Parts: sequence; C-alpha cells; structure tokens
Amino acid sequence: MVVGLNIYELRIVGAMSLKDKRRVLSSLLNRLRSRYNISVSEIDSQDTKQHAIIAVAVVANSSAHIYRVLATVTNFVEQHRGVELLSVNTELL
Repeated sequence: MVVGLNIYELRIVGAMSLKDKRRVLSSLLNRLRSRYNISVSEIDSQDTKQHAIIAVAVVANSSAHIYRVLATVTNFVEQHRGVELLSVNTELL
C-alpha cells in the first residue's frame, strides 16, 4: 500500500472576505472529492482571506497510479476559476 500526499498553496483571486474564500474553496474541494474519489481538506491559513493551504491524499497499490492521480488533480486545481496555484509539494509515504 502506498499513500500519496500533495500540499497545495493557493491564492484565492478576488476574495474580499472569508465568506468569498470559503465559497471558492468549498466548490473546489467538493469537485475534487466527487471527481477523483480522494481525501482533501484545508489544513492551514483558514483565517486569511486570499490564501489557503489544502492537502490531497490518495491511497493505492502502486506509486505510478498515485503520481498519475496527483498530476491530474494538480491540473484540475490549476484550471479552477478563482484559484491561483502558488506551489505544490508531493510526498509518497
């Protein structure tokens, strides 16, 4: 069993309040969960209007499959409206 973990640092474009930020993040997190069957959560910067850090976890039998899923998720995050991807950290456990 292999566990893959991506940590994404995001800028929430145009968020003027925490409510704006949560609307954008909620949409992103729900779409990721339903489309890719992964675990995802905001893990830091909850009280900052235009900054978020989210974690994505994937469990599989092969590291090649995990890398494919995480690459696909990264592409999805990059293209999500209202979000600018600042950095990505990938780990296999």
